[in-house]
Amino acid sequence: MALSLPGVLFKLIFSYLPLIGLILAFKDFRYDKGILGSNWIGFKNFEFFFTSEDAFRITRNTILYNVGFILLTTIIALALAIALNEVTKRFMKVYQTALFLPHFLSWVVVGYIALAFLDHEKGFINQWLIQFGVDPVKWYQEAQYWPVILNLVHLWKNIGFATLIYYAGIIGLDSSYYEAAKIDGAGRWQMITRITIPLLTPLILILFILDIGKIFRADFGLFYFIPNNSGMIYSSTDVIDTYVFRSLKVVGDLGMSTAVGLYQSVIGFILVLCTNAIIKKINHENALW
Repeated sequence: MALSLPGVLFKLIFSYLPLIGLILAFKDFRYDKGILGSNWIGFKNFEFFFTSEDAFRITRNTILYNVGFILLTTIIALALAIALNEVTKRFMKVYQTALFLPHFLSWVVVGYIALAFLDHEKGFINQWLIQFGVDPVKWYQEAQYWPVILNLVHLWKNIGFATLIYYAGIIGLDSSYYEAAKIDGAGRWQMITRITIPLLTPLILILFILDIGKIFRADFGLFYFIPNNSGMIYSSTDVIDTYVFRSLKVVGDLGMSTAVGLYQSVIGFILVLCTNAIIKKINHENALW
């Protein structure tokens, strides 16, 4: 009980007490009146988002990017985890460090790394293009390139952590299954497809359900710092979180930003329940609850 107290207090202070602020989503907040004294306006704060001309675009971008992130990260992380399990243990720490190191870099640092590659005049990529006789690309002005760029950057930064989770899951598998398969003459590919992946399915589905719950939430650092907040590529890089941030920065309406945050949370919660229910229908043992 005593050991769990710091974690319980942390969760209470930073996760549950702030829920009181959700009332701002239904009020015309004024600093001089405070949260309780501000006028109640119902769902008018939600109108800012749902009646906006950009609502469809930023919702579409948020969902499609997150779907891409989930699929790419799951497939590639699983493949890398299986590969790490197959390679010699001699250089395991080197491989793990190379994969996991980007996870600890802040998005500000990653943004400068991306700028070093994508800068129009001195960027590495444009310098290489010039050497091959190709005209340099104005990356921060051309929206069509950014779905690929953002997927690659997200994959580079997050693949190590996802790979580590799956690798830990593989290590925890009962080795007797593989020993029996070897006796029966199974090859490496057969053991991967018939033993490793099926036994990892519950872990894959749990992580999938958790990711589905965040599908309406974008990684603010990725979408703000990597595109360098360039207005010319908003059609491909603008998501709900960056849109709300800029709106809050310009208008300063806390009620509006709270309303959009509540909308994201409620939709995410519903998606988690629906996804878990579908998985439970297919295979009860693989459901989260």
